[in-house]
Amino acid sequence: MTERPELSGKVALITGASRGIGYGIAEALVARGDRVCITGRNEDALKEAVEALGADRAIGVAGKAHDEAHQAVAVERTMEAFGRVDHLVNNAGTNPVFGAIAELDLNVARKVFETNVVSALGFAQQTWKAWQGENGGAIVNIASVAGVSASPFIGAYGISKAAMINLTLQLAHEFAPKVRVNAIAPAVVKTKFAQALYEGREAEAAAAYPLGRLGVPSDIGGAAAFLTSDQSDWITGQTLVVDGGIFLNAGVG
Repeated sequence: MTERPELSGKVALITGASRGIGYGIAEALVARGDRVCITGRNEDALKEAVEALGADRAIGVAGKAHDEAHQAVAVERTMEAFGRVDHLVNNAGTNPVFGAIAELDLNVARKVFETNVVSALGFAQQTWKAWQGENGGAIVNIASVAGVSASPFIGAYGISKAAMINLTLQLAHEFAPKVRVNAIAPAVVKTKFAQALYEGREAEAAAAYPLGRLGVPSDIGGAAAFLTSDQSDWITGQTLVVDGGIFLNAGVG
């Protein structure tokens, strides 16, 4: 049996973390000794994730990310269980529609922004008030390469992720010097969330990447672990693109 790492003394709240990228981030932080609170909509999935992470290292709080009451409860439960919330990772997101932006249902656009952007601001406000404003810490917002380029057929998602990148800048400026705020912009990562982008054509999709493969959740977990560590102590307001080199193909020639 693998020995469990000693506790680091640090605590992270990770939204949308019962599976996929969020769970990969939770795994990376628990592996270095952090304790975590993970959120998600599905209570059963959260329970499974907590069990896998270790009930002594993780708790789960079910709810919808855009629900202000859920945001408050998640932070309260983290403080009750662990007494602090050093790191916030805003990973919860949605992309309920594929299609031309000219035909986008504006109610769907509102839902995307509520979940992908407004919820991240709400969680940042809550963690600032509960712990970070007095004690410091780090925030990592999970954006996307869709937020730094045109994104055919996922325009609402791309626009929301561009807003997430600017939210990162605003929070980094306002929360300094107490709290460092950075973003990660992944390309396609093999998760259920992104399945429609590669299902049935993974080899073809991966061939476009100079590193020869799609991302996996641990790729983003490692980046998040770095941005919430002392090794990144002089980094704030930045967006780290984690894309397997796909942007290298955007040049001329």
